[in-house]
Amino acid sequence: MLVTEPTLDQRFAEALGQLIGPDFPKTLGLAVSGGGDSMAMLALAHAWARVWGVQLSVATVDHGLRRESAKEAAMVARECATLGHPHTTLHWEWDGKGNVQDQARRARLHLLSEWCDGFDHVLMGHTADDVAETFLIRLARGSGVDGLSAMAPRRTVTGFEIIRPCLEMTRAELRHYVDTLHVPYVDDPSNEDPKFERVKARQLLPKLADLGLAAHHIRDTAQRLSRASNALRARASEVADRIAREDAQGVVQFDRAGFQAVEQETQMRLLAAACMWVSVAEYRPRAASLESLLDRLLAGGSGTLLGAKAETSANVIFVFREFQATQGQLAMSEDAVNTWDQRWEITGFGVDGTHVQALGDEVKAIENWREFGLPRAALMALPAIWSGEDLICAPTLGHGRGWQARIAAGFRSYLEIH
Repeated sequence: MLVTEPTLDQRFAEALGQLIGPDFPKTLGLAVSGGGDSMAMLALAHAWARVWGVQLSVATVDHGLRRESAKEAAMVARECATLGHPHTTLHWEWDGKGNVQDQARRARLHLLSEWCDGFDHVLMGHTADDVAETFLIRLARGSGVDGLSAMAPRRTVTGFEIIRPCLEMTRAELRHYVDTLHVPYVDDPSNEDPKFERVKARQLLPKLADLGLAAHHIRDTAQRLSRASNALRARASEVADRIAREDAQGVVQFDRAGFQAVEQETQMRLLAAACMWVSVAEYRPRAASLESLLDRLLAGGSGTLLGAKAETSANVIFVFREFQATQGQLAMSEDAVNTWDQRWEITGFGVDGTHVQALGDEVKAIENWREFGLPRAALMALPAIWSGEDLICAPTLGHGRGWQARIAAGFRSYLEIH
């Protein structure tokens, strides 16, 4: 009996059924750049939506980095008009600061979160080739299990959930699909510029395929590493429940004996999460830096990383905010909630001329500071309310009244970050 391979449309429908179904939402968002992969996703989604009665809403982010980008967004808009789907062009202008690719990625997610009001899912056209390219890039950087793991088919970000239904498809398959259907698309010339890491990885893939390392083989390996990563995160979370404590002063405390008794991979995950929590870092520290700090702590020493400081006592390993990294200062207003040092929510009555800054050396004004059992350096980095040079309140230490300080996100939430 002849067995036929499922069509791309069937594979797309199956992927969405696994990722969203069976109760499909009324409206799905699509992020479509105009490239071959995303235009193929648009065509696949159009055919699927007609069967299931789902409405599609399409957005194109025009980063304004190339003269052709406005024309490309207009091309997507015309195709959406032909297919009968609403389209919105979202505009961004780079301020020239930071890494342009990283800033563009952040801006894209921010613009999409503002755009997708009224629906919760946004489809993106990442492919097996994207997974393979990312794997090679991170392998060159010396990444571990988390970094080498495949991008998740579902990922929750601020304001919506990213759905990637094309991760099991190759770029060649999607290009063949749009070419067969005569769907318009554009090729970004930067995709051929070897100064970019991703382009170098893309150009390397055909050579690796000759050795038996085709994109889908690398993708499969990345997916297996994702399973391992999930297991390791679960292990770290279980250990954290036993040996970690976060307190009202925003300090993580690890039972030293319990910390030293677990395997190094779990130690590194716990330490990375603690450093990220106290410094509100978005990305994990590089493995080499993390390993160096871990070695110092296991030897009874101390060190800093990501704006966090770690110290070892006889029974406890402390991780807290580094005082030198606390440069934030806010004016207080009546009944306002202010965010200080990106992590503290400060609520107070508000008195003209008051502001928030780190407690610093004025910790000496709090007679019972030793009773908290924390390093003096940890208390110096806590938020305090000031009037000029006069200390008014240190809310987390019970000094003064009228203000409160709390951290919204818990330490354990950072154990989930790759």
